[in-house]
Amino acid sequence: MTAMIYHMCPAAAWEEAVAEGRYLGTDDDRRDGFLHFSTANQIEESARRHRAGQTGLVLVMVEAARLGARLRWEKSRDGALFPHLYGPLFPKEVASVAALPLGPDGEHVFPPLK
Repeated sequence: MTAMIYHMCPAAAWEEAVAEGRYLGTDDDRRDGFLHFSTANQIEESARRHRAGQTGLVLVMVEAARLGARLRWEKSRDGALFPHLYGPLFPKEVASVAALPLGPDGEHVFPPLK
């Protein structure tokens, strides 16, 4: 089984990345120097902390093994290891993309995660 990792971004930013052939991340990603990803166990808390109430987002799903040496697992929140991608993400590396709507409780509704 391949580990899937997840990145949240505005749908318009992802559409632009597909048109350009590469995704360079959100303002936060560019400020930090890497694209922020989360595992299936981390993504919902990441959404609550960093994307609360944001609409128009998509969830970008990538098999971690496809990213090679550009992917590093680094300590972040509470000392947990988070996947960080150094360099662009190419749309051809992405397994799938799903809308990330808000539910009636104001929290994001995630598709089934692997």
